[in-house]
Amino acid sequence: MAEDEKVAPKPEEKTEEKKVAAEEKKAEEKVVEKEEVAAAVEEATEAPKKKKPGKLAVIHVYSSKNDTIITATDISGAETLSWASGGMMVKSSREEGKPYAAMQAAQKVVADLREKGVDAVHIKIRAPGGNGSKTPGGGAQAVVRAVARTKVRVRRIEDVTPIPTDSMKRKGGRRGRRV
Repeated sequence: MAEDEKVAPKPEEKTEEKKVAAEEKKAEEKVVEKEEVAAAVEEATEAPKKKKPGKLAVIHVYSSKNDTIITATDISGAETLSWASGGMMVKSSREEGKPYAAMQAAQKVVADLREKGVDAVHIKIRAPGGNGSKTPGGGAQAVVRAVARTKVRVRRIEDVTPIPTDSMKRKGGRRGRRV
């Protein structure tokens, strides 16, 4: 044989080299997979990041058949954040107690609350009560729907209508209201 000729490797040697290279590649992939799994386990075991609690407000809704008044306060009820009424939203006095006026007033109040950073609310609905109507007017339900449609979270809805344990004397005197 001449010195210029190179000896060609036998087919068995090529397959062994390929096997060694494939095993090295698999080992590298396993290391990478182990690192990914370790990172995922670390993320899962870390304490979940708590959301910074947003502000909470209370929306007081007084709804009679003639008007709807909405007042948003802080939790204690001491500081008024925003307020609106059905009469502020419509021109005609006969429409003050209607659901449309109440819905417009609720949207105004919620917009003010969003500006102040409030993202959750409790809603307290009140009817005239006492010796008046014990059921809220048509605007109360419209207010709840309008608030729920916005991006403010409604946590609690409750009825705070004052109901007497005994009876209260109606106005009008002994002989009633004379028409």
